Amino acid sequence: MAPHQEIESTSDIVTRDIIGTQVAVTTYDQTIEQITTWAQAQDHPYLIAAANTHVLSLARHDPAYRKVIDNFDLIVPDGMPLIWVLNRKYQANLKDRVYGPTLMERTFQKCQDHPNSPLRHYLLGSSDEIRTTLRAKLEQRFPNAQIVGDHSPPFGEWSDDHHQETISKIKKANPDVVWTCFGCPKQETWLAQQKHQLPPAVYLGIGAAFAFHAGKVKMAPPFLQKIGMEWAYRLAMEPRRLWRRYLTHNLRFIADLCLAK
Repeated sequence: MAPHQEIESTSDIVTRDIIGTQVAVTTYDQTIEQITTWAQAQDHPYLIAAANTHVLSLARHDPAYRKVIDNFDLIVPDGMPLIWVLNRKYQANLKDRVYGPTLMERTFQKCQDHPNSPLRHYLLGSSDEIRTTLRAKLEQRFPNAQIVGDHSPPFGEWSDDHHQETISKIKKANPDVVWTCFGCPKQETWLAQQKHQLPPAVYLGIGAAFAFHAGKVKMAPPFLQKIGMEWAYRLAMEPRRLWRRYLTHNLRFIADLCLAK
């Protein structure tokens, strides 16, 4: 399969092709700066995906998901294997990935450290219990950060009324940043499909971040994250839910890399 063509971006962050997807060569600080710039622009919705091997493999092999990813304005390297590829193939010299849960935490920390920060946050997704717990914990840890709303749409298929209700709640809250946690690929698919209706803000798909920060699911130990083995830890914790995702897409990603050489 030929490499996917780079799409037009309003970001100043450089991107590089990994098995057909343009992945940002970026750090946490650069990504947060870009979030802030786009949030202040308030001209249209911007979509950011935190991508790992699963996201890239799915985008390469599923044409429908490829179209979804093409609607995103920035794809940040959530997984360490992406960092290794960027460093080896493109001499990116990146020291760390841009992990969705950590990106969320550091963005809130920046708002905490700078009380005059204009960022207004919205929490979208997960269960009512997890979302409520998360909001309480974030408000306790980061009292200077503004959380202007939160909403948990129903699990399963949504009716048109559910889509409109969710968008209406976001518009009413008027946030700058919307942290979206439906799980992959649902969160990216929903954001892409609704982009034309979403109010101006920065929307980030961040996977299991809500459950992690609410204390409902444990993150992999830092040393496993650093060596790119977070997937093995999560697979051991939730084998029935995650075995197909990790084993299938990790192997596909490796095969696609080899074929691309």
